[in-house]
Amino acid sequence: MKSETPLTEMYLLHINGALEKTEFEGKIFKYLLCNFDRFKAFFGDRDHWNEFLSWLYPRFARAIDLYKDLGSSFDAYIAGLVHSAAREFRHRETDHIMTEYICWQARAAEMKLAEYEPEYQFDDTEEQKEFSIPDDINPKQILMLLLKSYYFVSDDFIDRVARAIGMEKNSVFGMIEKLRNKRSEKEKAILDMRERLHCQHYRCLSYQTRMNASLSGTDYFFKMKGRFERARRRYFTMKKRLEGMRLSASNRMIAEVLGIPRGTVDSCLFAIKNRRPHF
Repeated sequence: MKSETPLTEMYLLHINGALEKTEFEGKIFKYLLCNFDRFKAFFGDRDHWNEFLSWLYPRFARAIDLYKDLGSSFDAYIAGLVHSAAREFRHRETDHIMTEYICWQARAAEMKLAEYEPEYQFDDTEEQKEFSIPDDINPKQILMLLLKSYYFVSDDFIDRVARAIGMEKNSVFGMIEKLRNKRSEKEKAILDMRERLHCQHYRCLSYQTRMNASLSGTDYFFKMKGRFERARRRYFTMKKRLEGMRLSASNRMIAEVLGIPRGTVDSCLFAIKNRRPHF
């Protein structure tokens, strides 16, 4: 059912005190709801029109305050507001659709990938052999090498190494546990960075899609281009940071666990790496 009372008449009643502001806003909403055909918006889709009005309704209060009678009627003023707001609503909706599509496309590709931790492989017969170290190797070097490889060795192997280097089993396991706790913290940090990188990836795709869909040379085009370039720079910065995050024990972490300078760990591990095998 169409509302025949012009908005201008309602506005005059409002400024003369016959209509409270809240009641006036409700009448504007009802007028627009009932006069869908007059505005010819959303290609005749009334459901779309109703969604748009629900989105527009909070703006009525500000629209009433901003209206000045400078020659155009309140009806014309509201009609202009509706048409400009409808363009913004359609644009926002298109952006949301594109962003959702981009996110699902990117996520679908990621779901095909899976990461697996390397498994420690050992022979049951070898597991029973007692561990021994060459005479020319310092037990401290073996301890550092064990800590460096802590994630890929079994508890029984750690026990045998502890006996071979003359250390208390609980002391060595305590060091291993500290590294495991540090790894857990790293895993959380890496997971958080991956999620942030995913979001930034979607943001880049969204800005790029909006830029390509807009008319070249317009203000909106340059606005999206600027956002896309900034988002892309930030994406590569975050990606570089993620690539530098490692789960393995660093020499600095080993030094902290042992309570010695990092340089000592560096030199010890370097000596093991460059040790020539005996034939």
